[in-house]
Amino acid sequence: MLGEALTMGAAIESVFIDADASDPAERDLATACAAAGAHLLELQPGVLARACDTVTPQPVAATVRMVDVDLAALAATNPDLIVVCVDVRDPGNLGTILRSVGAAGAGAVVCCAGSVDVYNPKTIRSTAGMLFHVPVVAGADAEKVLDEVGRWGLRRWGTAVTGGCDYTDVDLAAPVALVLGNESRGLPDAFASQLDGRLTIPMAAAAESLNVATAGAVLCFEAARQRRDGASRAGQASRAGQASRAGQASRT
Repeated sequence: MLGEALTMGAAIESVFIDADASDPAERDLATACAAAGAHLLELQPGVLARACDTVTPQPVAATVRMVDVDLAALAATNPDLIVVCVDVRDPGNLGTILRSVGAAGAGAVVCCAGSVDVYNPKTIRSTAGMLFHVPVVAGADAEKVLDEVGRWGLRRWGTAVTGGCDYTDVDLAAPVALVLGNESRGLPDAFASQLDGRLTIPMAAAAESLNVATAGAVLCFEAARQRRDGASRAGQASRAGQASRAGQASRT
């Protein structure tokens, strides 16, 4: 994760390393961070383990400046696929959503007020470094977010365990915002007027629901699949058109 932060140019302020427990690659990483301007501190054995909240911490830790952006900065990037988290409370879920969003090629994650802190240590670890690749808006008001992304021209698709449109029947290649709700309660009915529709992922009868992070991953990768298929069809049509024009020129 620290390597991802360094690669993406995040502001690494301090690096702490257990010199006795670290291997050459970890020491090289710490040295590279120092060369980029971080303050490097070598710690005595056991100090890092007492300072970190994991049972068996890695021998390198760091403090890195927060990387979230505001809605105005996100709007300037013209995203066409974002995920909006409304009252997602579990740090592992939020981190996994971020990881899936980045892997699927989505443009951003918006964590509305009431969701778990993006910088919760478990959330950060669960992103596996994707936090430094995907733009994140933290703490914005959910109503304001939904109004704003609607003005950007994104269709706002909420999620529902039942009663929504089958997610494979909806055009997710168009500019969309996928809106995920609380792990146990889902999306509040109060936001219904700010959604353009709801999506449902069909499941076997024995399954009551999907974990919110899993549902987010399914939807993001379906959007990615539709976009790939659309690009492939466009490419095939273009090549067919070129071949047709070439044939006409040859006959001429």
